[in-house]
Amino acid sequence: MSEYYNAKRTKNVFDPESKEAFKISRSKIDLFLNCPRCFYIDRRLGVGLPPGFPFNLNSAVDALLKKEFDIHRAQNTAHPLMQSYGLDLVPFKHEMMDEWRENFKGVQYLHQPTNLIITGAVDDLWVDPNSLGEGKSPLIYVVDYKATSKSTEVNLDADWQIGYKRQMEIYQWLLRQNGFNVSDTGYFVYCNGRTDLSAFDGKLEFDIKVIPYKGHTSWVESTIVSIHDCLMNDQIPTSGANCDYCHYAQARGVVEQ
Repeated sequence: MSEYYNAKRTKNVFDPESKEAFKISRSKIDLFLNCPRCFYIDRRLGVGLPPGFPFNLNSAVDALLKKEFDIHRAQNTAHPLMQSYGLDLVPFKHEMMDEWRENFKGVQYLHQPTNLIITGAVDDLWVDPNSLGEGKSPLIYVVDYKATSKSTEVNLDADWQIGYKRQMEIYQWLLRQNGFNVSDTGYFVYCNGRTDLSAFDGKLEFDIKVIPYKGHTSWVESTIVSIHDCLMNDQIPTSGANCDYCHYAQARGVVEQ
């Protein structure tokens, strides 16, 4: 099994004595909210969770969508999806766009009270073209791509999709801290792989839906402070109520004893 999981200690470990700023990614914020114990063991003690299997098809959809929207970004034109949903928006053109979308870089902000650098790699940003112009602060909309395959219509109603909403809100918060005028409304471009077709024929077809979501970022600041308090503490915190990893570890420990 070592070829699938090697419990090497991570290099990015928080040192409470260090004066150097410490990076916390969007996904690690979500881990903290799901289970402070797993987060602490990862970022403070250096043992991360077993990695999930890669979603290569989802990554392919993500890459192709970025290429498709980049064509319209270069031409400063609206994508047909925007037009079909009546959105007077175009892909946002900015010199930092490639870096903002790059994993392990993304949009970054140093939260000075905690000396934590918060990072998050966005999928896309759209802009109101009417807000573009000299002396104006363009109104930006955060966009996230999602891919799945289900028989019912996609939505954001499931409890587990709270992670999607937090993701959107952290991106909105990060861009605002970097001085951008960001709309409370973001958009999920949700691609649903169709299984109702008569044959595969070497291609997977998708129904694509644009779902608006109004973000609420008031929780982000206090959560960053709580994360810092957690990292500074020498005691391992309790598990999250619904953490499958901790439930498994506890059950296995009981059986082994």
